[in-house]
Amino acid sequence: MFDISFDYNSEMVDRLCEALLSLKTAEECRAFLADVCTIGEVQDIAQRLTAALLLSRGKNYQQICAELGVSTATISRVNRCLNYGAGGYRTVLARLEGDSEAEGEGKSINREGRDGQ
Repeated sequence: MFDISFDYNSEMVDRLCEALLSLKTAEECRAFLADVCTIGEVQDIAQRLTAALLLSRGKNYQQICAELGVSTATISRVNRCLNYGAGGYRTVLARLEGDSEAEGEGKSINREGRDGQ
């Protein structure tokens, strides 16, 4: 059940943030996600991030629904976070877009999940 008193500034969340920041490769990140999340949770997070990317590129809800198979409610929540949230999606998207331009600098990730060189 959702706890409305959840504190994003708690020691537990700080520890999770530190754990995520300690990961150095996509392979390490995949291993951590596999250990701490269900397949469904990873899929949901990945779909939300992709929905945010598509929204930022001007795709409409129907196009995103067709491409990702997510509900309009999910897209609406992502859109609300993009526009009125804490800025996490915007930060990540800006950095991912910057990294995609820097693929020649070894920051890309190939389909097998190993960091590109």
